[in-house]
Amino acid sequence: MTKIGIILGSTRPGRNGEAVARWVHDVASKRTDAEFELVDLLDYKLPHLDEVLPPSLGQYAQPHTQEWASKIASFDGFVMVTPEYNHSTSGALKNAIDYLYAEWNNKAVAFVGYGGLGGARAVEHLRLIAGELQMADVRSQVSLSLFHDFENFSVFKPGEFQLEALNTTLDQVLAWSKALAPLRAA
Repeated sequence: MTKIGIILGSTRPGRNGEAVARWVHDVASKRTDAEFELVDLLDYKLPHLDEVLPPSLGQYAQPHTQEWASKIASFDGFVMVTPEYNHSTSGALKNAIDYLYAEWNNKAVAFVGYGGLGGARAVEHLRLIAGELQMADVRSQVSLSLFHDFENFSVFKPGEFQLEALNTTLDQVLAWSKALAPLRAA
């Protein structure tokens, strides 16, 4: 069965992303066409990139890198839940992505962004990064506004229409994950 990792891309205290990622996971877990797992960056304690060799060589020396690589390698695709900080994604998510290379290749990725403008600029940056990592980013995304989908900018209450956007996004990431399976097997 296709396995999708839902990556919670914020490690900030009081982060809004935890409620968003749990919502994504709760909705996705009701599906029967794939397995979904919530991956919280807080659980991996990745310092700033500390590998001597480039990730493209796949020669990871640090135990935390090896653990992270094993987890990411276990998935066929991803949904990245990202905040928007200063017109981009979080440093924690970018750092976690930068640790690896081959483990991301030939996998689909979808995005759920949140922020003042729905995380749109963070997602734009992540799409560029995904291309460099040989990932297929799907067109559909979920854009959650701090003004409309959060009460007092902190209590997550997504609009009804966001559920349709999420299901479309999940449909696309699953379709592309399955389509890329022969490339991953090669």
